[in-house]
Amino acid sequence: MEKTEVLTDLGVAGTTKTVLKKLPEVTMAFWFMKIAATTLGETAGDLFAQTLKLGYFLTTIALFLVFVVTLVVQLRSRRYNPFFYWTVILSTSMAGTTMSDFMNRDASTEYLTGGATSLGWGPQGLGLGYPAGAAILISLLLIIFAAWKASGMTLQIRDIVTFRGEALFWAAILVSNTLGTSMGDFLSDSSGLGYGGGALLVIGLLAVLVALMKLPAVPNVLLFWVAFVLTRPLGATAGDFLTKPVAKGGLDLGTAGSSTVLLAVLLGLMAYAHAQERRTFPMQQVAAEQPVHERST
Repeated sequence: MEKTEVLTDLGVAGTTKTVLKKLPEVTMAFWFMKIAATTLGETAGDLFAQTLKLGYFLTTIALFLVFVVTLVVQLRSRRYNPFFYWTVILSTSMAGTTMSDFMNRDASTEYLTGGATSLGWGPQGLGLGYPAGAAILISLLLIIFAAWKASGMTLQIRDIVTFRGEALFWAAILVSNTLGTSMGDFLSDSSGLGYGGGALLVIGLLAVLVALMKLPAVPNVLLFWVAFVLTRPLGATAGDFLTKPVAKGGLDLGTAGSSTVLLAVLLGLMAYAHAQERRTFPMQQVAAEQPVHERST
């Protein structure tokens, strides 16, 4: 596989496999959808937790249950379905937003918006802070990858064709999106860079990854996952920029309005990517949909 495929094309499962492809083609459209989904995850998570004043605790529980339901649907699907796949990505982004906020923040008025004096029922944060929260999440992500490697299953995203492999993939997605939220909030709120500066820093780091694609010594899998994590803080800072007050450097568009627009953008990108994939890889799809006994003759 060419080195340049890691960010633009992870390929499809071979037509001789007996398991249908469950993950999308990783093209430029994939990365645009990832950023749109993670930005929507930020604004929607804040919509439930802060604007609707459900609080981090209740919202985290509710959105984690949404994640479980969407994951079950994805795991039970026999082939790649863009609606199922991106719904899980979106649910991990929303759950990751409130999980990160619950871990890192506390009940002080510093984190309340819209003049609220309190948020929903239950504890509103562990108050660990961004550095401690990020350290915990990085450790969890490394544990998942260690277990994945120890299982003997491939870490190449294009070759994930088993239930257990896909389950490990989605566990890594959930933790990486939560980690990305912590990184994005730190860049926006605590680093002094602000929303624009934080976004520019992440874009610069992504540009470095593109340059590293030319080096054979850097593993494809590592580049993919670093890019996957980094697009989350880009979405987080973009979401904050859209929703936060002008006095704090945002556009003050509100969580509801921003979420509605971002959802429309994501649905449009999903339809476009699905149409592009069907046009680009029709023969692979036809072969994959054939019964196993027909493909083996």
